[in-house]
Amino acid sequence: MTRVIDLRHYGQGSLPEGFKQMLIDVHADAYADAMDDDFNQRFPWFVDHWSGMDGFTCVVAFDGDEPTGFAYGAPLQPGREWWRSTTFAPNNGYTATYAVSEVMVRPQWRKQGISERLHEALLKERGEDLAVLLVDVTHPKVQGLYETWGYEKAGEQQPFADSPVYAVMVKRLHP
Repeated sequence: MTRVIDLRHYGQGSLPEGFKQMLIDVHADAYADAMDDDFNQRFPWFVDHWSGMDGFTCVVAFDGDEPTGFAYGAPLQPGREWWRSTTFAPNNGYTATYAVSEVMVRPQWRKQGISERLHEALLKERGEDLAVLLVDVTHPKVQGLYETWGYEKAGEQQPFADSPVYAVMVKRLHP
């Protein structure tokens, strides 16, 4: 059976009642096997942090009324682009960066191309020069997927003492 997946766009200031809890619930399902990890348990803090950032945008995929996944992020403030300390630091006119904080799909809806649709919809109208995201280095298949979407590994970072080490992935949005 082919499902029709509806993508809905949200932005800072237009978040409906229960929006943050919906993201937390999708995350809990997507990471059900890793929710005993302290870092994953802090996801509600990350939702509050990112949704409060200037320029926050989110795309949520729905199967009927059921949220199946989401992608969200926000533009990074000039001078606070944490990824520029990596080996890939283009200075050839590439200035503005959009940080893709999360792309996740619940297990029941994986392997249907939803994550790519979410990612594309999130970045489609962006005016920034670059997109950046982090991928756990213990997930090379996920890193490989992002490479097929045009990302390059720029280095590695561990942003929090209890977080995994991440590959920093950068993509030019306007080649």
